[in-house]
Amino acid sequence: MGTMITKGIALKAHDLICLLQKHEFEVAMTCEGCSGAVARVLNKLGDVKFEIDLPKKLVWIESDKDMEVLLETLKKCGKEVKYNGTK
Repeated sequence: MGTMITKGIALKAHDLICLLQKHEFEVAMTCEGCSGAVARVLNKLGDVKFEIDLPKKLVWIESDKDMEVLLETLKKCGKEVKYNGTK
């Protein structure tokens, strides 16, 4: 694995993966339009990985961003959002 220098600190690729947290949110999505809206607002954040399960109304976001930032971003899609914790 390679090494990356960030703010004067050498981090290995494995260390960078560990810095990302996977957050689970419940979003009141009822259709593909809703899940599309979720994807659009998350894509605007940049540098996040996410997975949407429309039937279960769940969104998993892997990011180093604060949970509050993710929650407020999801609320921009106009749906009710509940934070379930990290996974």
